[in-house]
Amino acid sequence: MAPRRKSPKRRVPTPRRTTTTRPKGFRTVTPYLAVRGAEAAIRFYAEAFHAKELQRQNSPDGKVLHSRLKIGDSIVMLSDLYGEGTGGAGTTRDGPFITLHMYLPNVDVVWADALKAGATVEMPLDDMFWGERYGQLLDPFGHHWSLSTPLKMSKARKDQLREEAMKQFGGSD
Repeated sequence: MAPRRKSPKRRVPTPRRTTTTRPKGFRTVTPYLAVRGAEAAIRFYAEAFHAKELQRQNSPDGKVLHSRLKIGDSIVMLSDLYGEGTGGAGTTRDGPFITLHMYLPNVDVVWADALKAGATVEMPLDDMFWGERYGQLLDPFGHHWSLSTPLKMSKARKDQLREEAMKQFGGSD
């Protein structure tokens, strides 16, 4: 009887390590709430759900431009409601405005796919002062989505973009 030959080991590809495209603590989809009276909402969520405020940026007029709250193991983003909204799902003239935010490895690709699938632009995709390539869409069912990819950006560039953005709110912060 001939000796058994060992079959060569099959090489199993090792998954490539990738760097994350979202800040620590975030998942791919994150709720973003825009409400009238964000300051009061932050206090309520802290008292009711033991939310911890991780970050806040105010506009020159004192409204909450952006905040991050941690509730349990989840992050919720929250701001004051600016303007009248578009009247899509989850909004009323005086009520809440809910956006689902996605951190993506390549926002430009998903952005183009979403538009091709029927989404409409609410805020054009652009580089933002907080260091992300960011834009907002409305899906065909009335839901608001914001999409972004973190960018490596110099402090000087961030400061320039921030100054331009704050002018829209009537000041330079």
